Amino acid sequence: MESHDIAAVELQLGRPPRGLRGVAHRCPCGNPDVVETAPRLPDGTPFPTLYYLTCPKAASAIGTLEGSGLMKEMQARLADDPELAAAYQAAHDGYLASRDKAAAEEGMEPLPRDMQSTGGMPYRVKCLHALVAHELAAPGTNPFGAEALEHLPKWWADGPCVRVAESGSSHGDAE
Repeated sequence: MESHDIAAVELQLGRPPRGLRGVAHRCPCGNPDVVETAPRLPDGTPFPTLYYLTCPKAASAIGTLEGSGLMKEMQARLADDPELAAAYQAAHDGYLASRDKAAAEEGMEPLPRDMQSTGGMPYRVKCLHALVAHELAAPGTNPFGAEALEHLPKWWADGPCVRVAESGSSHGDAE
């Protein structure tokens, strides 16, 4: 990863990032908003979240959406719509395959097959942050991530969430 991107992610998270593999999606403002992480942290601790949302503006907008009751409605539709359930299962399966591929590329033991993928997949709608991150990183794969994105405002419209100095140092303003 470029030092500028690492500095931006550090500012976004308010801490040094761990297990970074790369930028999985870039916000229209130019900053990373989703990063790909290794399935295990440097100390070997399992980290099942392959695609991690880093933008605090996006995270805030998604938090508001989670509080709206949308997840409860999504969960109900998941139980009643076999086609939707199949698409969500496919998103889960694809996520696990991508995570296993990342482990292999990092020379790591893959995570156990029964370990969660992300956001409650494939049976629950638990975290829209994770589902949106998945959809941003792999467009067209996560039905609930895509639906949540449709409900979100343009979080980048009033400028980037952080600004990194040209030198790539991690001082900047978190808005």
